[in-house]
Amino acid sequence: MSSARNSYAREFLNTDLYGITSEAHSNGRDNLTVTAAMIQAGVRLIQYREKEKSMQEKYRQCLAIREMTRKAEVRFIVNDHVDLALAVEADGIHIGQTDLPIEVVRKIVGEKTIIGLSTHSPDQARQALARGADYIGVGPIYQTFTKKDVCAPVGLAYLDHVVREVDIPLVAIGGIKAHNLAEVICHGAACVALVTEIVGAEDIQAKVRELRNIIKANKPLSKRIDS
Repeated sequence: MSSARNSYAREFLNTDLYGITSEAHSNGRDNLTVTAAMIQAGVRLIQYREKEKSMQEKYRQCLAIREMTRKAEVRFIVNDHVDLALAVEADGIHIGQTDLPIEVVRKIVGEKTIIGLSTHSPDQARQALARGADYIGVGPIYQTFTKKDVCAPVGLAYLDHVVREVDIPLVAIGGIKAHNLAEVICHGAACVALVTEIVGAEDIQAKVRELRNIIKANKPLSKRIDS
C-alpha cells in the first residue's frame, strides 16, 4: 500500500468505536433507530451488517443511513455487498475471506472507497496487507453469536501479533463487551467494534459513554486523546 493510501486509511479509522448494526439483537428496534442513536452518542464509524433482509429492504435502510451519516459527517461502511455499497455511495465496503477477492473489489469500487477485510490468522493478515486491504478486522477475539458462520475465537495472541507485525489499521472485533474491553485496549487495539453491547443497550448513549470511559482509562499514555 502506498504511504498516501496508508495515511488515508489511518485517518479514516482514527476513532475508538466502530458501530455495527444488527437488527436481530436490537431489542425490537430497527436499524435506522439504532443508527440514529449511535450517531447521537458520538459514534463516528458505522457499518451496516444485515444478513436476513431482502436486498430491496437492505437498500432502503442503507439509503436512509447514508443520508443520516452524511449529514452528521459519520463514515459509513456496508458489509459484504459491493453493489449495495456503490448504490448508496457508502464510504467503504467490508468483506470476508470467502467474498470477492480484494483485487476484484478494488477494480469495482475504485480508489476512493475504503476496503476492510476480516482476518483470523497471521497469514490472512499478511495476505490482506500484500493484496491492498485498507484495514483489517482482527477476530473474533472472544466467542460471538452475532454471526451464524463465525470461526472459533482467535484470542488476544492474534491481536498481539497484528499490533506488532502488520502496518495497516486494525479493528478488534468479536465478543467484545464492557467487561473485557479493557484487556483488548491494553493489548493495543485503538479501534474496537462492538455489536450487541451497543445495539442491544437500553440506553445507547449511556452505553457509549461507559465504553469510552473504559477505553480512555486503559489506553497507553502516549495514545490518549479526546474522542
